[in-house]
Amino acid sequence: MKKYNLVSRLELTNITKQYPGCLANDNVSLTLMPGEIHALLGENGAGKSTLVKTIYGVVAPDKGDIIWNGKEVSIKSPSVARDLGIGMVFQHFSLFETLTVSQNIELCLSKAQLNEIGDLGERITKLSEEYGLNVKPSRYVHSLSIGERQRVEIMRCLVQSVKLLILDEPTSVLTPQEVSGLFDVLRTLSNEGCSILFISHKLHEVTEICHKATILRGGKVVDTCIPQDETPASIAKMMVGDLAEQDAGYAKKEGTVSIFNIEDLSLPAKQPFGTALKNLSFELKSGEILGIAGVAGNGQDELMAIISGEDERTVNNSISLDGADISHLHAGERRKLGMAYVPEERLGRGAVPDMSLTENTLLTHSEGFIKNGLVDWPSIKDYTSKLIAKYKVKCHGEFSEAKSLSGGNLQKFIMGREIGQNPKVLICAHPTWGVDVGAALAIHQALLELRDKGAAILLISEDIDELFLLADRMAAVCDGYLSPVVKTENTNIDQIGQWMAGTFIGNASVSNKQETTA
Repeated sequence: MKKYNLVSRLELTNITKQYPGCLANDNVSLTLMPGEIHALLGENGAGKSTLVKTIYGVVAPDKGDIIWNGKEVSIKSPSVARDLGIGMVFQHFSLFETLTVSQNIELCLSKAQLNEIGDLGERITKLSEEYGLNVKPSRYVHSLSIGERQRVEIMRCLVQSVKLLILDEPTSVLTPQEVSGLFDVLRTLSNEGCSILFISHKLHEVTEICHKATILRGGKVVDTCIPQDETPASIAKMMVGDLAEQDAGYAKKEGTVSIFNIEDLSLPAKQPFGTALKNLSFELKSGEILGIAGVAGNGQDELMAIISGEDERTVNNSISLDGADISHLHAGERRKLGMAYVPEERLGRGAVPDMSLTENTLLTHSEGFIKNGLVDWPSIKDYTSKLIAKYKVKCHGEFSEAKSLSGGNLQKFIMGREIGQNPKVLICAHPTWGVDVGAALAIHQALLELRDKGAAILLISEDIDELFLLADRMAAVCDGYLSPVVKTENTNIDQIGQWMAGTFIGNASVSNKQETTA
């Protein structure tokens, strides 16, 4: 990192924000220098989101000062933040799919900025070449991969001559190759004096690219460190204290009996921007985890929907459980046969937001709790309380509404509810997306315990490190095609990353019906 003048780019002093029943930020102070890549770390609910929203003008602090380039400022809206030179790329992108790259970027620019820029397409092309972003202004967003969309979000900030770039979980949906490319861009920006605030739960990435880190816990700053002098384990301990037991690697298992089969499954896209499934075949065995990697938008959602029964289209004889065709059965009938399902979307599909945890438990777990058409409420409430305790779900009890829980705690509840049914087959999507290190560890251990009891688990995730940690066999999906299925110990991150980019497509000699070696 180059040396710049000693005036800080951003200085936060005693930032405090109180919500009803929650002190989100408690006298938080932080200093960010020009050219510094600074990690903001902490568990879910630690106060990270509130703090960056304060910097970006989405949230107004109750007290505290914001100093920008040596002068006190009041950032009352994102437009004020952008005028100062602050840009933010949120975890969930805010792009219109039916507009071009250039049109999306134009939406966030003022008339004065557009006049100053002149030919926007030409500026995008020039910046794209300068930073190696490969962003074409005329491309429609719906035609872009997730990695390309993220580059568009970064380009939107670069066009505005950003001086501080805030990135929220920037690598959660990228292939390893795309992560490497992103880090090259961030290092270039850093060398030019742009400050970067980097939020991530992937601590090995923090140690690789960040110059400094601030750790929040319970809304307070509890520690700071130089990540390159630490290990992921030592940083995790700063984040969650003595509870920071680490995923140190788990023994791989070889499944026994083939219990769930997908055979030559092809299905046209149901939505305008969906992905068709193309000749997919694989099997799940009792006592194993099969991991499927892939960048979002390559058919994962469509695969989950047809397997779970949420997509009720006919795919005769393509899906079988215990040797019997179940492709004609709806989701409830499949559950009765021993399937459980953890969808990607927690609120709305995994849980009903306005319902209590007890009611949400009943939705997928009615066996034994309904007698003669009547709900045994005392029993289901007691069972829900036990789930909350077992999976250490932070809430106000079984009466808490699902929407009142943080993302990580709701995910632990949903995982516990589904695992508690002792399913033969568990279909699980992105189990730890946006979840802190403590919650992720609990979810990983629960999945492995279920596997060791003999369940067959299909684990779909964009976190390639998580898949290598948990999966016994692995494959990748790209553009609706499935790669060869290999034992995890016989492959590596580079090969899976290449498969995520589709290098296996068109290789007629490769079939995913039989396991191959890498």
